Amino acid sequence: MNAPVRVLVCDDQALIRTGFATIIDAQPDLEVVGECGDGRAAVDLARRLNPDIVVMDVRMPVLDGIEATRLLAGAGVKDPVKVLVVTTFNLDEYVYEALRAGASGFLLKDAPPAQLLHGIRTVATGAALLAPEVTRQLVGRYAARIRPAEGTPDDAALTPRELEVLRLIADGLSNSEIAATLVISQETVKTYVSRILTKLGLRDRVQAVVYAYRRGLVT
Repeated sequence: MNAPVRVLVCDDQALIRTGFATIIDAQPDLEVVGECGDGRAAVDLARRLNPDIVVMDVRMPVLDGIEATRLLAGAGVKDPVKVLVVTTFNLDEYVYEALRAGASGFLLKDAPPAQLLHGIRTVATGAALLAPEVTRQLVGRYAARIRPAEGTPDDAALTPRELEVLRLIADGLSNSEIAATLVISQETVKTYVSRILTKLGLRDRVQAVVYAYRRGLVT
């Protein structure tokens, strides 16, 4: 049996924090290793406890969740931690700033427990997650403000098929939907996605979506 995914829960509202921890700890494959109520404590605890994933609120005292995410998962962080941002605020700038800070996923607090658990498991595997409410139009709207990282390889490095897969990722299609669209197996899709991320120096699908919009591969 695999070791459980270790989760740190950070939210300034004790009731929500306890609720999340209770839901997560009830799962045999997940384990809450710590809880805290502000961004500074989140950074300190994450560095000390080394969790697999941090469930991070946005609006917190001392240090907000966006800045805490940047310190844990942002560009240049030596050992980045996977961060799933969970907030009551479905505001464009929060989504944009969270992704820019290095978050691997974004969910709203009113999502059902099953969606929270799915989000944690998804991000823990190294995949990325955007809540259904966070549409590709949102990412597209902000793509022009996102500068590609220095030394980012040009998409000319991709084969025509890889470009096709990248465009479908940017359109919000899952691996199974891409497989059905291109009439190939899901394993083949996974291989393409892995190659795309490696060639372009991207961390996950969220970065791939932003990259595709930034390069004008989708509109």
